[in-house]
Amino acid sequence: MLSRIKRKFKRIFYKLFRKKNHFEIEAGTKKHFIIEDDRIIIEKEYLSDSLSLINEVLSEDDHLIPKRKITSMRWNGPIMTIEGYYYLENIPMNDEDVVKKRILLVDKKGRKFSVPISDVPLKTVGLENTIDEMYNWAGFKGEINFATFIPNNRPLPESEYKVYLELEVYVLGDKKYRKIFPFGNIESYLNEGFHSAKMEYFTAKREMKFNLMVTYDQAAKTLKINSTKLKDFNPKEMGLESHKYKKSFASRFHQSYGFRFFYKIYCLRPIKKNKVIFASDSRTELEGNFLFVYEEMKKRNLDLDYYFMLKNETGENKSLKEIKNLAYHLATSEFILLDDFYPMVYPLKIRKDAELIQLWHAVGAFKTFGFSRIGRPGGPSPKSLNHRNYTKAIVSSEHVAKYYAEGFGIDVEKVVATGIPRTDIFFDETYKENIKKKLYTEFPFLQGKKVITFAPTFRGNGQQSAYYPIEVLNLDKLYYELKDEYVFLFKIHPFVKNDFNIPYQYKDFFYDFSSYREINDLLFVTDLLITDYSSVCFEYGLLNKPMLFFAYDVEEYVQKRDFYYEYSSFIPGPLVKSTDDMIKTIKNEDFKMEKIKPFIEYFFDHHDGKSSERVVDQLILRQSKEENK
Repeated sequence: MLSRIKRKFKRIFYKLFRKKNHFEIEAGTKKHFIIEDDRIIIEKEYLSDSLSLINEVLSEDDHLIPKRKITSMRWNGPIMTIEGYYYLENIPMNDEDVVKKRILLVDKKGRKFSVPISDVPLKTVGLENTIDEMYNWAGFKGEINFATFIPNNRPLPESEYKVYLELEVYVLGDKKYRKIFPFGNIESYLNEGFHSAKMEYFTAKREMKFNLMVTYDQAAKTLKINSTKLKDFNPKEMGLESHKYKKSFASRFHQSYGFRFFYKIYCLRPIKKNKVIFASDSRTELEGNFLFVYEEMKKRNLDLDYYFMLKNETGENKSLKEIKNLAYHLATSEFILLDDFYPMVYPLKIRKDAELIQLWHAVGAFKTFGFSRIGRPGGPSPKSLNHRNYTKAIVSSEHVAKYYAEGFGIDVEKVVATGIPRTDIFFDETYKENIKKKLYTEFPFLQGKKVITFAPTFRGNGQQSAYYPIEVLNLDKLYYELKDEYVFLFKIHPFVKNDFNIPYQYKDFFYDFSSYREINDLLFVTDLLITDYSSVCFEYGLLNKPMLFFAYDVEEYVQKRDFYYEYSSFIPGPLVKSTDDMIKTIKNEDFKMEKIKPFIEYFFDHHDGKSSERVVDQLILRQSKEENK
């Protein structure tokens, strides 16, 4: 057996590698492989070029004749969609269950990356010629996103790869046959002979960018992929504003022990009745629930003293003066209002006659958060102090109060279903009409066509690692299928860090509204909302307009993030997982509108536009529900 392999090995290697000049075989020159009596030795740097040959030579099934063809290959950024067929002559493939196909990437070091692809009937892959029915399950289709190729959604590692098809067929009563073979000539599927795309990866402490270059390897008769790392750094250390986040020992001391010390000292002073502080580490202007509650207080001419402690990000440094000022106001205010995560306040013991009220920015209950995420990636420690010292928190409905209590780690009695102040505008017809006029004047292209707003949530574990893989959308298909009837607005989450540029050829259809701060205003001119796991669906539902849920990664998201409700039965609209599904649903207008009314009735106790009034009455003036009716 070994003698036969050695003879075949020599014959193939001498023939092929002489042509490729990978091996010198003339007398007196160096050989890069050695064939001994009981072994074959190949130099390491030449091993990767030999892998496909070795697999073929050493296979017990070397007599099998592979038949394969790529019938379609499309690229959308770093995403490859492929279909074709692959079978072994005279080996039947009548049963899907006995067939497995994979795409195999092999780098220069011999590392293998295997990706399963779907087995499909031959008739579905665009055949030019008739193939015997015994190979019915020879067809395959697959999609690979090289930007999220390895665990934790990281890009294809830096290297040069050759790409192969791998086939396994189990013949009942016989054995399993396996064959690895190159793609064949796929040059016609590469525009100008190549395809390139960028791939990005973000965490709180790491930012990477890669270039993906795809070409045809003439010598190996297959696809060649180069992944080149362009940058790899800690964004906080390298950013232009890194000084805002880099903390000295003294700064860290002041923001922890020093801050708490000052707070305890100031707690010796009396609480100032009717003093209200608005504190946020995620905004520098009074917006959202803060703004609506403040305006309601001012409208009533209440005898209150207002103070505003607003900062852009939780990671930003605070000066010693800011720390002392914050400690003083927190210690001496009767009402402390928050609207988001605020880590500095959580270790504090709130004074007996004071209220720490969380006017949480989200509506309803959708994705699990806070202590509901204990034990999951990005979840808190059971010993964490985060959120636990709220004396009150608001929600939109009694139905979700228990989930907010769980997420915040507080008693459910502290959760009050006042409704969400910033949703009051959805019941104010004058406001809605004024906003529409303003938007139509500023952006005249919003008139004359239907408006699609694409507002997904970010991916990642938080603000410092947030990203959205825009390549999951096929912009070209969306443009050509929808441009005559629609315009398409991108409202990407403000946390998202990866770059997104709309190609100039689509400028009359796609528009980037990500920097437009107030998404609720955009909803008034939106005819169709496309989102995924964002709570924007609650506000938009109040308008009784159609929405789609583009959740291409729903299985992974459910597994890692989880929801308070079963996702597919919760969403008030159809679930789509691809651009093709999205286009088909839009054209068919299959929006499942019947789900919206019960959705709103469940997640909103009040439909009157008076949530701001209830917050002020029940939490600031401390009126009971009965008094407030």
